[in-house]
Amino acid sequence: MKTQKVYIQGAPQGAPFLKMMVADTFFLRLRGLMFRKILPSATGLLLAPCNSVHMCFMRFAIDVVYMDKEFNIIKIVNDLRPWIGLSMCSTAWAVMEMTAGEAERCGLAVGQKLIREDL
Repeated sequence: MKTQKVYIQGAPQGAPFLKMMVADTFFLRLRGLMFRKILPSATGLLLAPCNSVHMCFMRFAIDVVYMDKEFNIIKIVNDLRPWIGLSMCSTAWAVMEMTAGEAERCGLAVGQKLIREDL
């Protein structure tokens, strides 16, 4: 699975980055984070193209960051619960899933643009 560094546009030089695994095939998107244990801090899984997520077979709560094709954040859902959670954003092109609390800890907010760089 491909991995990228993600920066928030306009962040100061030397600001921490996120590590993002990229699920860009049907089977990688289908599996998502199912059956995995908790993700490390400042790590996410990018599902693209994707505009909704379910929490079936999940072991932990997640934050869901919805983005358009330019990777502008258009919606953030915090603390989506395992097994019972479901979320969608009809205008989204991509979704980044992170361990619950990570979106806030990393300072992500609606309106920010994420800049990606291959590792």
